[in-house]
Amino acid sequence: MPVLPRFHLALPVTDLDRTRAFYEDVLHAGIGRTDPRWVDLDLWGHQVTLHLIDEAAAGEPTNPVDGEDVPVRHFGVILAWDDWHALRDRLVASGAEFLIQPQLRFQGQPGEQATLFLRDPSGNAIEVKSFFDDASVFRT
Repeated sequence: MPVLPRFHLALPVTDLDRTRAFYEDVLHAGIGRTDPRWVDLDLWGHQVTLHLIDEAAAGEPTNPVDGEDVPVRHFGVILAWDDWHALRDRLVASGAEFLIQPQLRFQGQPGEQATLFLRDPSGNAIEVKSFFDDASVFRT
């Protein structure tokens, strides 16, 4: 059976311990190799590395998408429909602060999707989305 490609993403963080705890406790990421200045995470099968920086960059550009100001610099994952709803419910129950509230975007259009945005403790924007029909991911 072929191995599906995985992405690797490195993120700057200003508080390594708090940010690691967020990914581990809130998003249920697995922990891989660690160092005093970085941590490798298994985030839904993808490798995300948190790199400690001394200060955060100022300002953040956004683009309007279906009525929301979406942070240009963000990363995310596309989950199965039921998994997205389970995560949304868990985040709501835990009192998570959303950058963009859970919602259906592009309703009735190609690419209709469930989406939500939140930030990790170092300010990195994360989008978690789902398509009821996975074949719609690249539909125009």
